[in-house]
Order: sequence, then structure tokens, then C-alpha cells
Amino acid sequence: MNDNDPSHDGERGTVRSVTVQPEPAEAQSAGCEPAEPKPVTPESAGPDRTQPSAARPGTARPGAAQAIAARLKSLLGSIRSRLAQTEVRQTLLKAGFVVALLVVGGLLVWLLTSLLASATMQAANRPEATAAQSSPAAPAVSPRPSLPLANVGPLDFRVGDCFKDFDPEASKSTVVACTSDHSAQLVAVTHYADGDAYPGREGLKTRARETCQTAALTEKSNAYNLNYRLAYPSTASWAKGDRRVDCYVTASGNVIKASLLP
Repeated sequence: MNDNDPSHDGERGTVRSVTVQPEPAEAQSAGCEPAEPKPVTPESAGPDRTQPSAARPGTARPGAAQAIAARLKSLLGSIRSRLAQTEVRQTLLKAGFVVALLVVGGLLVWLLTSLLASATMQAANRPEATAAQSSPAAPAVSPRPSLPLANVGPLDFRVGDCFKDFDPEASKSTVVACTSDHSAQLVAVTHYADGDAYPGREGLKTRARETCQTAALTEKSNAYNLNYRLAYPSTASWAKGDRRVDCYVTASGNVIKASLLP
């Protein structure tokens, strides 16, 4: 073993750098400088490892971009869903309002229809208007030609006639000027229709009272103590065509000195 062998210099098992001295060549003799020897660096022990390349600053990873896009898509979907729910609620509210209006309108129409039908039925059940209904007192169409006028029958009396010594049961009476002393005045008259059935005594009385209620007296009537007197057909006179009901105001004695009608 050569003690000058450089490969065994140093500790055992430790790889060291080795410098190899080249042998002189003919080139040296020719005046050429020998090439400078280069050190040989032994490779490190162990398997080769590939170092990961660092990402460039500002460059996002593809996985992160996809995650952000998915998140945005989910957020937009949630917003759209809420908007759709809001629109549905508004539509339902509008529909409910319209339905409520229709119900109220239907109730109003039903109520008006019921009222009209009731009024129509009541009108149909009422007796037809005839001359039997009381009419307000009215002055005579034409004045008497001359007064006093004696022996005037009840069917010839006129509204506004004044009577001296009046007897409602008498067949004849004397008509005098209302400015003269008199005891009664005819203030209202009503007639039944020719085709009406005989209403009976009580029915005639009721109609006569209603006739008196239509008489409009002046304030002059307050100066006298007056009573209402009724005159209406008997069964016999009704059979003869009498349909007249009279209302008189009377006093005790010929004390009235003016007409009591307007």
C-alpha cells in the first residue's frame, strides 16, 4: 500500500475533494502551458428531490377562483329565490285584496237587490190608489152665484161652503157667505171609486177621520171652540151611488164670522 495515496487521507468513510495531478505531456515540451486542473465536487448522497416551484406573486390558484365563483353563484341564487318569494307574497296580497273587494261588492249588490225586492213587494201589496184616499181640502172651483142659498142637498155641497143653523143629518141646508154668522164649514171631501165595495160603517168612519186630518185650517180657527163632524154614505145611499165622505168644523150656534180655510 502506498502511504502517499491521497484517496485514503483523512477519516474513513468521509468523501473529500481530490485533486488529480496530470502527467506531463508533449504539449508542455512544446512550450504550451498545461491546463489548470478543475476541482471535482462529488454529488451529495441521497436521492434526488425536485423542489416545488414558487407561484408568481398576484396569481390566484385555479381552485380558489372556482370556489369564489361557486360562492357568488350560490349568493345570486339565494337573492333570486328571496326576490321570487317576495313577488309571490305581493301577488298573493293583491289577489286577496281583489277577492275582498269582490266579496264586499257582492254583498252590497245583494243588499240593494233585497231592498229593491222588498220595496217592490210592499208596493204590490198596497191597495191601489183610488179616489177613496183623502185629498187636501180645496176651495170651490167657482163661487156661488148668489148667497144665501137655501135647500142645498149634501151631494151638492162644495169645499169651503159655510152653513147657517147647520144640521149634518138634515137632507137640506142653507149656504151663506162665510163673512156672515154661521155655525159650520165644509173643510174637506174625499170620494170612493164607483167600483169599490162597501167598506162598512167602521171603514167609513176611519176614512172620514183621515179626511179631516188633511184639512188645513187658518189661525182664525183658534178663536173658536170647534168640533169635527163626519158625514159618510149609509148602506142605502151607497147602493144608490153615494161615494162621498165629508168633514165639517162646527160651533155651538152661529158664532163663526170668517172662513177657516186658506
